[in-house]
Amino acid sequence: MSMSRRQLKFDTFDDIVRDAENLLAKGYDKAGKWDFAQVCNHCALWVKYPLDGFPKLPLWMKPIFFVVKRTVLPKLERQMRETKTMPVGMSTAPMTVFPPGQDEAAALTGLKLQLERYKTHVGPTHSSPLRGLLSSVEWEDTAKTHCAHHLSFLVPKAG
Repeated sequence: MSMSRRQLKFDTFDDIVRDAENLLAKGYDKAGKWDFAQVCNHCALWVKYPLDGFPKLPLWMKPIFFVVKRTVLPKLERQMRETKTMPVGMSTAPMTVFPPGQDEAAALTGLKLQLERYKTHVGPTHSSPLRGLLSSVEWEDTAKTHCAHHLSFLVPKAG
């Protein structure tokens, strides 16, 4: 029997933190492949990129990004804007996937740190190799949708 995902939409970064703290406190069941630390570490990294810069793309990935920008990306961005959701089963950059079994409390601390950094950030953000230059509000909306997507696969245990 497979577990159902939760339907999540976050209005604020504080909502993300509260949900993650609840998962850590109560424990969770996985409705997907990643554990809590993998989700927190992955999301923290994607919140950090607009602030600190994105990794340089290997040459072999540039043609892939070119094709994705012109095919999949417009539909994905429209879905994220209109429904505040992301499609299930999409691949992500391998360097943003962490091994399972990492320290969950440390992963939550890292996510909270990056969200707080973003909330207090003043000034421009870095351009995404895939999406280009986004406004601060667009990045914030993307982060909330991205975190909701990944945290939705973790279901708090009752009690």
